[in-house]
Amino acid sequence: MARRSFVAKMATEAMTTLDSGSHQSELIVKKSQFLGYAQHVETWKEAQDFLGVVRAEHPKARHICFGFVAGVNPVQERCSDDGEPTGTAGAPILGAVKGEGLSDTVCVVVRYFGGIKLGAGGLIRAYGGGARQVLREAPKKILIPKSTFRVSVSSSFIGSIYDSVLKAGGVTSGEEYDVQGNLAVTITVETEHEDRLRETLTDATRGKLEFVEAN
Repeated sequence: MARRSFVAKMATEAMTTLDSGSHQSELIVKKSQFLGYAQHVETWKEAQDFLGVVRAEHPKARHICFGFVAGVNPVQERCSDDGEPTGTAGAPILGAVKGEGLSDTVCVVVRYFGGIKLGAGGLIRAYGGGARQVLREAPKKILIPKSTFRVSVSSSFIGSIYDSVLKAGGVTSGEEYDVQGNLAVTITVETEHEDRLRETLTDATRGKLEFVEAN
């Protein structure tokens, strides 16, 4: 009950994300070039796709670090130092995303070494600064919080599941079927509609639905 109350409180607060499209900026620190890229994403898969695009654009870069935040229930967070000393790149980028009050956002910072070592403190400031610069320059929009959960259900109720999710304005992904034809599926819906949808799914399957929290 406490978790639900916390989620409901978050759903009523204004949240922001980046406007559509890819956003870029450049920061020079002691001859090292830090290129910041950021984009609105809703899933880790979308973040990975964006990271792949940036990597393809910079095949000679030694370090392509990132921070990613998405979702409300649950909140997903990931980051990577990509070969930089532990905690000097990914964590500052992730901190910048969270510090700007953003969700459903991936920020990537590409570094080209300029010949002068920055030290751990210098790297933290440079990666964090590069991330904050692109995030602050990018236009924002209000974010409608969404929640994700996974369910498992008998094959006889598959139609009811998809119909209920569609009526709630949700989407499904990650469908998997076992040898008996039973379905496991991930459902994403606006957070304010999550509790109602869970109740609807339970009623539609006569209580035979199993909820498995998404990872």
